[in-house]
Amino acid sequence: MIDHYFTLAKDGQHELEIKKSRFLCTLKRLQTEEEAKEAIHALKKEHYRANHNCSAFILGKKAEVQRSSDDGEPSGTAGMPILEVLRKNQLVDVLAVVTRYFGGIKLGAGGLIRAYSNATSTALETLGIVEAKLQQELLLTIDYSQQRTFEHFLAEFPDVLKETRYTEKIDYVLSIDEAEIPDFRAKIIDLLSGKVQITLGEKGYREIPVKNHFSR
Repeated sequence: MIDHYFTLAKDGQHELEIKKSRFLCTLKRLQTEEEAKEAIHALKKEHYRANHNCSAFILGKKAEVQRSSDDGEPSGTAGMPILEVLRKNQLVDVLAVVTRYFGGIKLGAGGLIRAYSNATSTALETLGIVEAKLQQELLLTIDYSQQRTFEHFLAEFPDVLKETRYTEKIDYVLSIDEAEIPDFRAKIIDLLSGKVQITLGEKGYREIPVKNHFSR
């Protein structure tokens, strides 16, 4: 398993108007090429009056599968610009379809490339990107008398706390990058003078919203 990857935060659509043409970008998370083909087919059926439904997708955590389609636009002016936006943002397991309703003004090759790129990047900025990090759950149990000390320490790591349970003692569920577990665990033991129960929970990808990651 790779330690992290970037993908779309949520499915959705965003529309731009460029020289009277409508460019509707649909972004969708998926796992297989069959899902991508089905989604493209469904959008073409939904927007059957549109002039073009150009698309690109990247699948696999290491971006093993990459496809694009100009869907009737001049070669290289639609599908590849869409795909390039996905590549620049290092996204995987994502499909982008840009539906164009022609407004009567020709854009030329350069204008088309910019339009399809902008439609895709603007949609990404609107819907958001997440970084999925491979993390290990750390399960801690402490006494109530240690709560203030531990939570003061935990405030330095605002993204690690997943859950807190209050019973006879306090149970914390933390999620930590696997490589940081030994050092983090040692710090907790030292902080609480060894008076803490620590066990390992599940391992998996945790999605964290990313800011300032966008690349046009």
